[in-house]
Amino acid sequence: MIDRRNLLAAGALTGIGAMAGAAPRRMARPAPVDPRFPQGFLWGAATAGHQVEGQNVNSDVWFAEHVTPTVYAEPSGDAANSFNLWPTDMDLVRSLGLNTYRFSLEWARIEPAPSEFSLAMLDHYKAMIEGCRARGLNPVVTFNHFACPRWFAARGGWSNPQAPELFARYCDRAARHLAAGIAYALTLNEPNLAGVLQELLPGNLLEADKAMTAAAARALGVDHFEAGNNLSIRDPAATQAGLLRAHKLGRAAIKAVRPDLPVGVSLAMLDEQAVGRNSLRDAKRERYYGPWLRAVRGDDFVGVQNYERSVWTDKGKLPPPPGARTNMMGAEVYPPSLAGVVRYAHAVTGRPVLVTEHGVGTDDDTIRQWLIPEALAELKRAMAEGVPVLGYIHWSLVDNFEWVFGYRIHFGLCSLDRATFARTPKPSAHLLGRIARANALG
Repeated sequence: MIDRRNLLAAGALTGIGAMAGAAPRRMARPAPVDPRFPQGFLWGAATAGHQVEGQNVNSDVWFAEHVTPTVYAEPSGDAANSFNLWPTDMDLVRSLGLNTYRFSLEWARIEPAPSEFSLAMLDHYKAMIEGCRARGLNPVVTFNHFACPRWFAARGGWSNPQAPELFARYCDRAARHLAAGIAYALTLNEPNLAGVLQELLPGNLLEADKAMTAAAARALGVDHFEAGNNLSIRDPAATQAGLLRAHKLGRAAIKAVRPDLPVGVSLAMLDEQAVGRNSLRDAKRERYYGPWLRAVRGDDFVGVQNYERSVWTDKGKLPPPPGARTNMMGAEVYPPSLAGVVRYAHAVTGRPVLVTEHGVGTDDDTIRQWLIPEALAELKRAMAEGVPVLGYIHWSLVDNFEWVFGYRIHFGLCSLDRATFARTPKPSAHLLGRIARANALG
């Protein structure tokens, strides 16, 4: 099974193998850069509700995990029990020396049935926002991080013509209860992937996802079930149109409650690079990011999420160069890729950039310890060139539920004991904390 963070890169390798063409450039040691970051720079770690909270029983993803057949390696279960242990998570963020915590609201908890909003759940997330503030942490809050209410998916999810208005209604209700304490708001997480992934998936995984979706629809007695984290999308154009309009209406709903609250959206972006004549790079950039980079020109900032680069010839994507460090999926770990997407996102949108996710899925923490300072040095170089970067938020705070992979892929700064829920910082966590405390590279 394939993790969403690797789908664009891993899928694009299909059928290319050891393709002939110019080899991608390896990193060259650039000139030194000023190690200091601006005052007020956001240093954070991220989580997402369904991946850490546990027992998100009213969500579409929970339902998909438990239907037969399912593409999920295992159910999310208790996850990291962060629904109860959020104070522990925030204490951990603070103890590491970070000043920002990104987390998400769970729409399925707040609106478990259409138009039925839970004050208890709204109060739960209000307590989390206040908990951040009490610890000196900036709450960066995502209103929807993939998982949606089961009833929403049973209506066709984002392909439903009414989906944008339903999302805006939820954003309005949540914002009226929560917006006062939020530092930065994100409407959606990686919406640019929806409807694109199926172009890149191995056939067996795509068919398994379609079978799961059909089984979920039958179980609910509906024509079409589309979860927020579906890999296969029946009508990609309708789903993308729904997401684009949902972002616009959701942003307007949040801003109507609190006009001064910075609102954006997070986009999954690979650092697309061109090799040789007639490279496919520009076409891939337009396909994967174009509509969304144009859409966010009306936002206060653009959130970017980067894990890899893609090097394109006129025939396809090149494989990792010999000797490259790789993640658990075999994709190259390339530190300058973060600065590459930050430069590109700002150049196209004109918006300030917030790095809302960056990291690596690996059991070898030395790779993470190497990646963080190398990537930050390149990010600082982009900032010196004039790119406005608001902050850096690492994915993830703790090893968690990674969607179809279950608990096998580890992105965490901290490990998780799933029997005791104990969180243990890895050396990379302390390394990032030292940089954050100094607000400078060592």
